[in-house]
Amino acid sequence: MVCHASGFAEHNAAGAELQRSLVDAAGDVALIGPNCFGVLNYLDGMALWPDQHGGQRVDRGVAIITQSGTIGQNLTMQRRALPIAQLVTLGNGAVTGVPDLVEAMLDDPRITAIGLHLEGVDDVARLSRAGVLAARKGVPIVVLKSGTSEVGARTTLSHTSSLAGSDVLCDALFRRLGMARVQQVGTFVEALKFLHVNGPLRGRRITSASASGGEAALVADLAESHGLDLPEFREGTRRRLRELLGERVSIANPLDYHTYIWGDRAKQAACFAELFSGDFDCHLLLADFPREDRCVDGAWTIAIDAFLAAQISHGGAGCVVSSLPEGLPDSVRERLLAAGVAPMQGTADCLAAIAAAARIGEAQQAAASLVPLRVPSPRRGRERRVDEPSGKRALAEYGLAVPDGRVVTAGEAPEAAVELGFPVVVKAVAANLAHKTEAGAVRLGLTGPEQVRDAVAEMAGLSDRFLVERMVGGAIAELIVGVRRDARFGLALTVGAGGVLVELLRDATTSLLPVSHDQIRDALGRLKIWPLLSGFRGEGADVDSVVSAIAAIADYARENEHLREIDVNPLLALPHGAVAVDVLILETRSSDE
Repeated sequence: MVCHASGFAEHNAAGAELQRSLVDAAGDVALIGPNCFGVLNYLDGMALWPDQHGGQRVDRGVAIITQSGTIGQNLTMQRRALPIAQLVTLGNGAVTGVPDLVEAMLDDPRITAIGLHLEGVDDVARLSRAGVLAARKGVPIVVLKSGTSEVGARTTLSHTSSLAGSDVLCDALFRRLGMARVQQVGTFVEALKFLHVNGPLRGRRITSASASGGEAALVADLAESHGLDLPEFREGTRRRLRELLGERVSIANPLDYHTYIWGDRAKQAACFAELFSGDFDCHLLLADFPREDRCVDGAWTIAIDAFLAAQISHGGAGCVVSSLPEGLPDSVRERLLAAGVAPMQGTADCLAAIAAAARIGEAQQAAASLVPLRVPSPRRGRERRVDEPSGKRALAEYGLAVPDGRVVTAGEAPEAAVELGFPVVVKAVAANLAHKTEAGAVRLGLTGPEQVRDAVAEMAGLSDRFLVERMVGGAIAELIVGVRRDARFGLALTVGAGGVLVELLRDATTSLLPVSHDQIRDALGRLKIWPLLSGFRGEGADVDSVVSAIAAIADYARENEHLREIDVNPLLALPHGAVAVDVLILETRSSDE
């Protein structure tokens, strides 16, 4: 059933009540809407649709689910040779939601890929189950999600919250499920088209051929920005290309093959065959056709003939890409599509689409280890901050290394410092001291009893208890490791550049728990400061210990049902080991706890 009408929950309280009665009336019936354009099924010839649409019947193609009727209608009007099998506009999604539709589409072998245009994620657990099912069935999913505002993260208690807002959590969910998120409608269409033709890629190694150095340079720049590799050709390939193209052509990847063989089908086919014969995951041919109403084609069609001949002979994923969307005429797009070569329109969108296919391919290789998320209901109660020494003791029980320290009175502080050995750090201890540096509640690098005595005297108005710790030096890098509990997404782990660099660099990545050691290591590898950890121009950090420390924090978070947020900032990444030198924990406790 489709309910096109508006005036339901999107309108006012009376509309919300009307929508509840609609849901009750629907019972077990699958209902699309209300407040939607409806459903188009180009596989079976069914349209429950109140307006014009621009699609046509297909035998196989991609399915698209969108929360916007207008965007859905616009997608049917695309001139990108994207075969749309089904299109569903959800509107309010009162009964049948995105996960229901994804699971149903996965049962149809004629659907080659699924595109989701989302304005939000309502049921994380259900979408997680659908995403795991899609990954295991090998059906790629591309996501275009709007709503990237982080206004709600500006007034939060911890650094972790400011780094892991709702849109960041959506990113983490999509990455976990192997769904490729894109940012533009054009990229969305091109990625779905590429996946329809070639499916997910097994790697990121690509080749590019064009008759222009400018085009080759553009491809190189875009490939680097998307994390795609353009490996050098093997020596045998280089030698044969030199024989084909002549001494004036520089043999490199991307290849500018110049125009010496332009219009020579045999030599172009031999040139492209050399590229297809190498160990690459995808092959690009750049070609913008002349305007059909003003110019003559000729040689451009010969280049396509040669590329198709090479692809037929050697197999492998291939695409012909125009620098401008209008650079590939309808007839060329249809011919390429029929031959199993993706007609890609726009170089930037093409490279983004290839990167999306590579990300999906990497995730599908690990699909067997994917598990759906469980999102328990958040506890209700009052917030309670755990003081730093108590937080450190709790984390140490899970294997997290913390500095040697003592909790003492002001009078005991100098003697405790002598016992620990200088230099030391002195901090005022109180649950309400969330950010000690700003409150003047910490002194670093104290080298004698007198300095310790002076420090606690200056902080006397903040607390009557003090934490004296042996100062840890020699860090390769400072990290922030945080976990916060989100009502929709559950526990989210954030890892990033820590210390004073948290707000300055905002170099962080977020994952949804649970995570494995390999996933933690992958998260570290996505940070801008990863080269510091791995040994940039010098000694690197003990990455295994850093991973184990982060895993200990994650384990503590998963087993503490009261946890709302935890910040470990900084976690010192040392040449040997990793030590947490500051901890902030916020819990939710009922009145009787």
